[in-house]
Amino acid sequence: MEQDIFDRIMQLPLLRIFNPLYTKYKMPLLYIFFGGTAFVLNMVLFYAIDRWTPLNELVNNIICWVICVLFQFWTNRTWVFDGKTTGLKEFLKQMASFFSGRLFTLFLEEAIIAIFITWLKLPSLPIKLLAQFIVIVLNYVISKLFVFKKNISPQKES
Repeated sequence: MEQDIFDRIMQLPLLRIFNPLYTKYKMPLLYIFFGGTAFVLNMVLFYAIDRWTPLNELVNNIICWVICVLFQFWTNRTWVFDGKTTGLKEFLKQMASFFSGRLFTLFLEEAIIAIFITWLKLPSLPIKLLAQFIVIVLNYVISKLFVFKKNISPQKES
């Protein structure tokens, strides 16, 4: 199996000690890393747009969502779930299911923001933080179980 950049980084002398843990939990660790990166990107974009533009928080959230979902698809497909496909049709199906799952969690996040920020006038950043936590957990489940699932057939007993 070909080593990716993270496998090579884990071979550095200071990090080799963590290699058994990394090897065992590579998928969730990379998801947390890239999910954290997307989370920070989402929060920084949301704050910047909220602070420096007159856009409504729901429009703001959709702009952040589009940028972050494109980032997440690329990172999840490339490093987290090893989502290699064999052709354009399979790639488009994978992309459509990824974006469909993300649309579901976007609607959920938009509902949380509409209810707690727009209607109840609660502080935007704590609510956005809570919404992001819920979305991250649901996105992992959707990606692992539906989008990037591996078609592994059970081995026959000898």
